[in-house]
Amino acid sequence: MFKVAGSSAGDREGICRRSFLQAGVLGVGGISLAELVRMEANGAVDSSADGRSVILFWLSGGPGHMETWDPKPEAVSQYKGPFDAIETAVPGMLFGELMPNLAKVADQLTVLRGVNHGSGDHTKGNHWMLTGYEGPAFNAPDNKVQRRPSMGSAVARTLGQRVTGMPPYAAVPHLRGGTDNIFHYSAYLGGGTNPFNVNSDPNQSSYRVRNLALPGDLPFGRLEDRRQLLQTIDSYRRRADRGMTDMSAYQQAAFQLLTSRQVKTAFDINQESAALRDVYGRHTFGQSALLARRLVERGVRFVTVNCEPWDHHGTANRFRTEEGARKLIPPLDIAMASLIGDLKQRGLFEKTLIVAMGEFGRTPKMNAAAGRDHWGHTFSVLMASGGMNRGFPVGSSDARGAYVRERPLDPEDVAATVYHFLGIDGQRTTFPDNTGRPMHLVDRGEAVRELIR
Repeated sequence: MFKVAGSSAGDREGICRRSFLQAGVLGVGGISLAELVRMEANGAVDSSADGRSVILFWLSGGPGHMETWDPKPEAVSQYKGPFDAIETAVPGMLFGELMPNLAKVADQLTVLRGVNHGSGDHTKGNHWMLTGYEGPAFNAPDNKVQRRPSMGSAVARTLGQRVTGMPPYAAVPHLRGGTDNIFHYSAYLGGGTNPFNVNSDPNQSSYRVRNLALPGDLPFGRLEDRRQLLQTIDSYRRRADRGMTDMSAYQQAAFQLLTSRQVKTAFDINQESAALRDVYGRHTFGQSALLARRLVERGVRFVTVNCEPWDHHGTANRFRTEEGARKLIPPLDIAMASLIGDLKQRGLFEKTLIVAMGEFGRTPKMNAAAGRDHWGHTFSVLMASGGMNRGFPVGSSDARGAYVRERPLDPEDVAATVYHFLGIDGQRTTFPDNTGRPMHLVDRGEAVRELIR
């Protein structure tokens, strides 16, 4: 059963500070109204796109494109892999056989088959795909330092809250799982644009979201007294500590979170019918997708769905390609296809962009352990929205799925497409880094023209 968990009575003296720190990962620190007007005037933000949202299925570890959206049925067995290809609703566009549900709705989506960055490094690739920019190498001394903001944080900073009290950027069920899965955050944009991390599996009976309720014996009057005290203390601290400049946003978010019935309702997946929950699938993928739909329906601009790692080498305690695919692809297939249908039925598909991707693909040739290793020379990214052109692949890989044959795309192009859907021109949008230098959200990438209406 869904639980909104607060703190025990013995902990009540610390609730405000803890809640403020939790609010630091809410992502409410958007630009000011004056900044927004300026950005609209120079074409950086298109206000007509307001009301749109993104759901990112982050497939950390790197799914095999040959087993999902770019199968190679004519290749020899070492390259083809353990599965056949199946026809889809789009003539000539094949999917892997474990994706029958997405195959039926292929006319509602687009597969970018020529995405590449050339790296098989989890750390680099993770940063590259989540931000649009190359990250530090796995063995570098700064391998945990995020250089650029994630797309979710950039959206939160640029557009802010769509609905008062709702975080603009959220993650379900958590941000764990997968090698070097550490670059979902704000970098120099400030803690106020980090994701609100549910950190609980909505498929479990123990599912709960922390810090959405006060202890039963702590009245709101005392909470308000503490807010005023903290505002006074923090006004002095901010003068001496640059790191405290986000605190007013933290405080605002914390009190909105604690006092908003709308927020509690948004995260309560038990309000969905048992029949619909069954349609999505009674597994982490399905229930997380359903929770993501609840959140975008109620005003969250960017939701990352991050479930289980896809690093299937067949060695070093990793799944072989076949067993990993059979474990993860069917629930993803059901969850994503059900989400598309649900969004269409609710009239939300036009205003929601679904993206599914990992940090890279897998080697075209199976290794000796019946797995596939890391491969960044070509891989697939899926996008689906009623607000974009759809029903076709963009680009292609060669006969073995090794290199881009047609229409190469860069991670920056992927990021630019996401921003464009939300009405953000990444090349015209800048924010200062920690040294005060203006940094563009996108330097040279362009939204994929085939998708743009």
